[in-house]
Amino acid sequence: MRAEIENTVEKIRKSIALLKQRLDWDTAPHRLEEFNAMIEDPTLWDDPERAQKLMRDRQMLMDALETATRIETDMNDNIELIEMGEMEEDQEVITEAEEALKALEVTAAEKELEALLDGEADANDTFLEINSGAGGTESCDWASMLARMYVRWAERKGYKVELQSESPGEEAGIKSAAYKISGHNAYGWLKSESGVHRLVRISPFDSAAKRHTSFTSVKVYPVVDDNIEIEVNPADIRIDTYRSSGAGGQHVNTTDSAVRITHFPTGIVVTSSEKSQHQNRDIAMKALKSRLYQMELDKRSALVNEAHENAGDAGWGNQIRSYVLQPYQMVKDLRTNYETSDTKGVLDGDLDGFMAATLAQNVSGKSRADAQGE
Repeated sequence: MRAEIENTVEKIRKSIALLKQRLDWDTAPHRLEEFNAMIEDPTLWDDPERAQKLMRDRQMLMDALETATRIETDMNDNIELIEMGEMEEDQEVITEAEEALKALEVTAAEKELEALLDGEADANDTFLEINSGAGGTESCDWASMLARMYVRWAERKGYKVELQSESPGEEAGIKSAAYKISGHNAYGWLKSESGVHRLVRISPFDSAAKRHTSFTSVKVYPVVDDNIEIEVNPADIRIDTYRSSGAGGQHVNTTDSAVRITHFPTGIVVTSSEKSQHQNRDIAMKALKSRLYQMELDKRSALVNEAHENAGDAGWGNQIRSYVLQPYQMVKDLRTNYETSDTKGVLDGDLDGFMAATLAQNVSGKSRADAQGE
């Protein structure tokens, strides 16, 4: 085989190895047998919630086993076709098998990434909060650029994006914004984005065209579903209503429908400014429970999300990623050292490479210092 195809095959084998590692391949068939035995229990559906979870877990295991087996079988079949084509000097067979292997490499890489999303809440929808930091008008403009970036990323994934609340900047951009992003593995992908994001560019607001540095913080929390119980003591919260800000005109909000909930023990504040006050209470309470659940996940996790480890002020020393537009073009993640010069692509939502690098680092258990040392 040509060196290029040998390299492709090696990448596919590495993806298969990771898939099997995440599945605990040696014990997976036994676990499937246990699932099959449990679903034959005539009393299973006495507890519908338990039964549904069992069926979901069984199906996920079956799908994962089938995926790893199919990729390995397809790889071996195409390798054999190439060897046969070389023996018979049939270039058409060789070319067809090589193209199939290249396509299989892409599929295997996608499945490898999905295998990293196996955390307790990774499959859930997510809340995304963006808050401008040090830098004034510059920071507010940077916050709006980040909001656009994440909306573009979510749209690429086919996720549903709902704006929960937004506070405009005094001169430009936004002071803050909160979104709910719905779709399979939305939280699993976006959780690596929590932290401070730093921008270096020539300021469009500076008549002297000087270079400015701006900071904006991003926080990501899983949407708590019905299977997760989070108790909130009514005595621990204060619910305030206020008038939503809008663009004016005939659709201006003239009632105190927006809702702010303050959680005294943690200091968490969440808001929602839809048209219905009842709807806002529900949205804000779900957001609060998600924040509390994220705190609990962090306490229990042996590999605390790097973002929450650095959940300080949005300023110097706390950034997880730098976006440099002047004097050169570079976006670099400071946790993994993953970088790209395609700044336009990143700001248009091409973030999968950064997310994948952080996921892989978390699985390997490397610290930021280890990654930077390498």
